Amino acid sequence: MLKNRVYSQCSKKAAILLGEMIHLYRKERKWSAQDLSDRAGISRTTLRKIENGDMKCEIGIVFDVATLVGISLFDLDSNAIDSLTSYTKDKISLLPKSIRASKESIDDDF
Repeated sequence: MLKNRVYSQCSKKAAILLGEMIHLYRKERKWSAQDLSDRAGISRTTLRKIENGDMKCEIGIVFDVATLVGISLFDLDSNAIDSLTSYTKDKISLLPKSIRASKESIDDDF
């Protein structure tokens, strides 16, 4: 039995904002929904879901569509993303491979 996923309000608002931005940038480029769908290799139905902020759309597809219309993800260029990714991987390599839940109870009753 599948459970319905509950998303935070912040996540929902971010998905809606990104979808609206994709819609705006597509229209500013004078591309039809079919034009962008064809460029992204997706159906018009999937594009409609993305533009409506549907949380069930695959993040890779959403990022590709955003990039196609010219939305700069993370406000960085490709070299900056590569550099930040490398830095993050280096930091992760310094941390423990796994983290176990603490068995010690914390007394936070003040």
